[in-house]
Amino acid sequence: MDQRDNKRRQHKKKFGKFGGGRAGEPRPAGKAAAAGPKVATAWQRDAEWYDQIIGDEGGEYHRNVVLPGAMRLLGVQAGQHVLDVACGQGVLCRLLHKAGAEVIGVDASPKLIELARQRSDPAITYLVGDARDPSRLPAGHFHAAACILAAQNINPLAPAFEGVARCLAEGGRFVIVMMHPCFRGPKYTAWGWEGNDTQFRRVDRYLLPRKEPIVTHPGASPDKYTWTFHRPIQGYVKPLARAGLLVDAIEEWPSHKTSEPGPRAKAENSARKEIPLFLALRAVKMPGYSTPKTTDDLSEVSG
Repeated sequence: MDQRDNKRRQHKKKFGKFGGGRAGEPRPAGKAAAAGPKVATAWQRDAEWYDQIIGDEGGEYHRNVVLPGAMRLLGVQAGQHVLDVACGQGVLCRLLHKAGAEVIGVDASPKLIELARQRSDPAITYLVGDARDPSRLPAGHFHAAACILAAQNINPLAPAFEGVARCLAEGGRFVIVMMHPCFRGPKYTAWGWEGNDTQFRRVDRYLLPRKEPIVTHPGASPDKYTWTFHRPIQGYVKPLARAGLLVDAIEEWPSHKTSEPGPRAKAENSARKEIPLFLALRAVKMPGYSTPKTTDDLSEVSG
């Protein structure tokens, strides 16, 4: 038995079977998870293609914008315990491990978890499970948690936030990074031009929650798709507050890119700086803090 197999056996003994489910359709393991729609959102079917795109260190936006910002907001110190929710093939987990953290990554796709294990140090724990029901993980154990570019693939969202809150120690930090819901809503936002001098972002829909199909392998398999769930910003802040997680930081991150010289380059660069690509939220677990659910929650997507 090699080191990886031995480590994996230790993890199984410690955590048991965590929210199992068949490929692409994670089986909810608890009542809160069972309340959600039976919609497959795991990237199981195109895991190998996705892994080739993301690789060991993430894509261009991961490396230049998302990961540096997430690590700064997490503020992880060596020896702290960190949970990566919907970890994919472990890009953030490996970065956290290099920073000296004790890391557990969870994802609904067995194939992505296997790829994460292949790419990672065996000291990192990877578990297959439904992000909406981390009940097998120890309560109050983690100093920090993260959900990077995945919250928009989770529905309903409240059980996931409640589960993270249960796992965090008091004062623990939860960092969420997503495509900016104001300006990057699927199908209903787009760039436009007024001559060559002004580039603008058109927004046709924003406030009402909805779900949209997203092709997982563009250009090769148009019939393979997953779902993304659009919510306004309050659709994230309110369920965080109900879970006892108080938002203490909101950041909006633009693209790092610059245009090649040309007649529209100045306008493109200006618009890129003005209109953010990503939204980051950090919430802290506060003892005794929570808010009641309201009818205008806007966090759950029906249909």
